[in-house]
Amino acid sequence: MHEFSIAQNIIGIIAEQCVRSGHSQIGSVNLRIGRASGIMPDALIFAFDAIKADTIARDAMLNIEHVPVTGLCNDCGSAFTVEDKYILACPDCGSNSFRITAGREMDIIDMDVS
Repeated sequence: MHEFSIAQNIIGIIAEQCVRSGHSQIGSVNLRIGRASGIMPDALIFAFDAIKADTIARDAMLNIEHVPVTGLCNDCGSAFTVEDKYILACPDCGSNSFRITAGREMDIIDMDVS
């Protein structure tokens, strides 16, 4: 489960930023995760909670904003949004010539510190 290594990286990044800005505690962390990112949000929250105990993020809550998959069809020009993790064809014309424009991201948006 790669969510544990992702959680470790998140804790490393937020702890470094927290200390760099002169704070000593993290209250919450806000993430944006795309549905097609391959990250399982529940597993990431579980991993984060399991490894945060001995860190500056020990009391932090992990909040996740889910980003749907959006794309642009190269054939019909349609911009589309789907809630599925995978898209095999344009939902409007059925073409398999499209590009994904959002839904693969995993971004740390911000955090509350004290």
